[in-house]
Amino acid sequence: MEIILKNTKSKYLEIYSLLDLDNIHEIFKKFASMKEPLEAKIFAVNESISSHQLSKLKNYFDKINVSSVYIYSNSRDTILGGKSLKIDSTFLKEQEIKNKLLLFRSKNKHDILHEGTVRSGDRISSNGNLCIIGDVNPGAIVSAKKNIYVWGKLLGIAFAGKSGNKNASIASLYLNPLQLRIADVIAIGPKDKPKNYYPEIAVIDKQTIVIKPHVIETKN
Repeated sequence: MEIILKNTKSKYLEIYSLLDLDNIHEIFKKFASMKEPLEAKIFAVNESISSHQLSKLKNYFDKINVSSVYIYSNSRDTILGGKSLKIDSTFLKEQEIKNKLLLFRSKNKHDILHEGTVRSGDRISSNGNLCIIGDVNPGAIVSAKKNIYVWGKLLGIAFAGKSGNKNASIASLYLNPLQLRIADVIAIGPKDKPKNYYPEIAVIDKQTIVIKPHVIETKN
């Protein structure tokens, strides 16, 4: 099944391909800090999802402030399972479901430039690079499949290389995050605040995230 999470302002957040529900906590826990209600759309093409599975999914959605859930499927069993749980469920033909998914994917730009403060509870995700001109406050989560650049203070959580790219990096003018993650490597932010205001960059070195001065080379 494909699950699309979006906020109530219709801003696209992220698409997930979910083969099973065993690791659902790990997949969606990053949304737990979001204060704004979310909307979940479940797309099941040629897939029968039991009412037990849907109930488990719905219960977890309740924990991450998902206020409404919608199901689109060409499986009558999935639709009946959804309706038994009072989930808004719509039967569509296979191609109609694929067209809806294609529409959402087309809204997902690769590189994203965000201007302004990313406040607590906010989440910004990019399928390419993510550049933020402003601060990322504690409680905010920013993520990208490639690199993250914060032209300001990085005080929240940052996740670069979320597609598994271990060459990704996280750079900021003031690097003091709650947590950093690059691919599958995670590091807790430093206890001490940076002593100097100069650009720093976090990269993976020997399976460990290290922070070092960010030197921008210029050609003469």
